[in-house]
Amino acid sequence: MTDRPSPLQRLAPHLRGLQAYVPGDQPQGSGWIKLNTNELPYDVPASVIEAIQGQCPALRLYPEPTCRLLREHLATMNGVSADEVIVGNGSDEILNLVARAFGAYGKRVLQTDPSYSLYPVVTAIAGGELVSVPFAADFALPLDKIIEAAADLIFLTCPNAPTGVLFPLEQIFELLEASPGLVVVDEAYAEFSGQSVLPLLRDHPNLIVTRTFSKAYGLAGLRVGYAFANPVIISVLDRMRDSYNVNRLSQAGALAALNCQDYYDRCVARLCQTRDHLIDRLRAFGWHVYPSKSNFVYGAPSDESGRASLERAKSLFNHLKENKILVRHFSKPALTAGYLRITVGKEDEIEQLCKIIEAWNP
Repeated sequence: MTDRPSPLQRLAPHLRGLQAYVPGDQPQGSGWIKLNTNELPYDVPASVIEAIQGQCPALRLYPEPTCRLLREHLATMNGVSADEVIVGNGSDEILNLVARAFGAYGKRVLQTDPSYSLYPVVTAIAGGELVSVPFAADFALPLDKIIEAAADLIFLTCPNAPTGVLFPLEQIFELLEASPGLVVVDEAYAEFSGQSVLPLLRDHPNLIVTRTFSKAYGLAGLRVGYAFANPVIISVLDRMRDSYNVNRLSQAGALAALNCQDYYDRCVARLCQTRDHLIDRLRAFGWHVYPSKSNFVYGAPSDESGRASLERAKSLFNHLKENKILVRHFSKPALTAGYLRITVGKEDEIEQLCKIIEAWNP
């Protein structure tokens, strides 16, 4: 028998050390309070469910390949043209397309550290060179260091993940003006912040703005994301995507959600109020909590001297899990190892969370 290379030997060299994105735990069974994956805690409107169900008789047919109606609606809502909009299978697909198009072999791709942990994955898949610019403890945007890096592609989450810190528009404007490469501003949590960089798009062809229906619209299970960019960029991404990348159920659900904007605006306002209440409660416990403008809170269960530690964060994480409450703990980098990320849930869920924290005895 002829000797043949093993499948791993055939694998492209740049993929052999690839580390996959690690999603939050998905609980099994009932009774869990799920505060670990930044989902909207409120019910989806009945009209959205009806729109999805209305597509079931047509499941034998392919979906509309360009998401035309959804793109046109998003364009009208946001004051851009339809050729400046692309829709993807979650915003993650769009981030992947951007990395493959503009951050591939020989390209320098920059992320702030810590940030959304998918950025290193899509950069590695594309074969780009990842450059990480670390934050200081205050999580202010390290603007000068980002500009000095002169990267071909920059990923910037605003508000930041995992802290929820919002960067001023003036700084992002300065970055767009000074950067020689493309700047992707990931606005997955923009609806909770009261700010968007979208007004900067008109005068900055190097800007890509990504958004999602998974957070403020509560449609994480449908996997719909979108992006705004210069028509030339959109055209490139459009040629690279799968022909039918967004199924007809997802298109119908997302479009129906846009027609329920008043309902979702109320949901966002309610969640932001609960978020601010949670921040106050955690600070009253002696925690250090960053000023979040997202749908989650990032805080450290500090000891009596105000010191955060990996051991205390792990202890509380396990205590909460034993009581069927899931939050997120990122043990790396060291800057955030002592912190927990807590999705803002319903008021009664947050009340139960606080009771369990009060009962914790590290």
